[in-house]
Amino acid sequence: MIRKVVMLILFLSVQSPVSAGTGKYRNPVIPGFHPDPSVCRVGEDYYLVTSSFEYFPGVPVFHSKDLVHWRQIGHVLTRRSQLDVSHAESSGGIFAATIRHHDGIFYMVTTNMSGNGNFYVTAADPAGPWSDPFRVDKNVFDPSLFFDDDGRVYYTRRADWELGGTQQAEIDIKTGKLLAPLKKIADGFVSTDQEGPHLYKINGVYYLMAAEGGSRFTHMETIGRSKSPWGPFEPCPWNPILANHDGWNEVRTTGHADLFQDHRGNWWMVHLATRHPNYNAMSVLGRETFLLPVTWKDGWPVVNGNGRSRIEVEAPLLPPHAFEPEPARDDFDRSALRFCWNFLRNPMEGSWDLSEGSGFLRLRGNAMNLDSIASPAFVGRRQEHYNCTAEALMHFLPSRENEEAGLTCYMRDRYHYDVFKTMRGGKSCVVMRKTVADIRTETAVFPIPGEDIVLKLTADPYNYHLGFVEDGKFIELDHASCQSVATETASVWTGMYFAMYATGNGSPCKNPADFDWFEYRGE
Repeated sequence: MIRKVVMLILFLSVQSPVSAGTGKYRNPVIPGFHPDPSVCRVGEDYYLVTSSFEYFPGVPVFHSKDLVHWRQIGHVLTRRSQLDVSHAESSGGIFAATIRHHDGIFYMVTTNMSGNGNFYVTAADPAGPWSDPFRVDKNVFDPSLFFDDDGRVYYTRRADWELGGTQQAEIDIKTGKLLAPLKKIADGFVSTDQEGPHLYKINGVYYLMAAEGGSRFTHMETIGRSKSPWGPFEPCPWNPILANHDGWNEVRTTGHADLFQDHRGNWWMVHLATRHPNYNAMSVLGRETFLLPVTWKDGWPVVNGNGRSRIEVEAPLLPPHAFEPEPARDDFDRSALRFCWNFLRNPMEGSWDLSEGSGFLRLRGNAMNLDSIASPAFVGRRQEHYNCTAEALMHFLPSRENEEAGLTCYMRDRYHYDVFKTMRGGKSCVVMRKTVADIRTETAVFPIPGEDIVLKLTADPYNYHLGFVEDGKFIELDHASCQSVATETASVWTGMYFAMYATGNGSPCKNPADFDWFEYRGE
């Protein structure tokens, strides 16, 4: 009883934030495949990172001044020396990342599940450049760093497979060397499958927050507290503090959260979740970044008033600070790709170029295709809206029937829909193809002369529609079900990409595919 009273007294100040205007905002604050969010604050600026799995560059970085509007400012892992995912399986590569700031230095710690395990990198500027990796250990995943006010730094991660729970060790942050063997500090507050643990110290009290319940529909967030960073941790009496287990909700799979305080004294949580347009619908957008307000009761966090995440949220907002939106159309007239673009794994040398022409992206199809666990010529961006369109003007002259270039709705190898230009019977044509698990079929073949074609796809909550544009009119070749390539169906932790690609399906293409522009519009 005395311990609880002391903790409550220590915590009184966090229950009296500076007053701010209450308003409404909509989740997700970062739409599309952006899971495992982590935030740090520097003054009145906020920086956020998410995981990136097999895509390159890795770990996108975002900046905000109001927590609702976020702008991508770069990637953390931009060099092969930092990130080798050249042989990563689908949903391999970079798992959850944590960002922290201490004494003028930013730290990002994460796991390459297809490489050298757990590591961190540092930077003076979150936009980069970031250092080469400091390797820590190779076991399991979801590492986090905590800088205590006595100078000690703690490395916390999911426990080794046979143990369950969470492990921790003090670390020499200058070298990445653990100063003692990892020690188990928690078994789990609701279950033993803790993931994404974060350690915090708030008014002298240590809090361990973690995700539990797996990473799909029973995902949830739990928390415990202690006088020591080593525990024992008293579990919150209303654990889980965040759980959307009611299946009717549009927002599901909530968890893997990070807790932080804004510069006005209010508390917040970012977490991942998936959106579902109806009860039976699965997710194609992947796990996205959500924001929720946090209050405190008896020294425990109360998330969004009832421990549930929602699309529309009312909260004490910071003054709005929107950024200039990115243009819908990319004319590829810069010397570098915009931050929204990714490669599938590390790009093969010579597979893409912006410099050889004026205002186009050139892809040189190699032997790898979209079903390869390798690096085809592929430049893609995330689908961010249920209802959206993507189209591109492509110049491509195939010389053999194995050569193709076009647009793809890509969830993973063996789960994608493609509209592309190729040759059939010695003639140039545009083709619609569906690849779902071990079923692969061309559902439409349409002869089309000439080198130039505007390829187009549209999406609604239930179907993708693929085709091309002729005389300003969309000619739909076929439609395909969202459910058949959803994240749950394809068994991935990523989300849908709309990508330009080229392949020789076993040998290099004779001619490159040049994309004059690409346009994405969402509703």
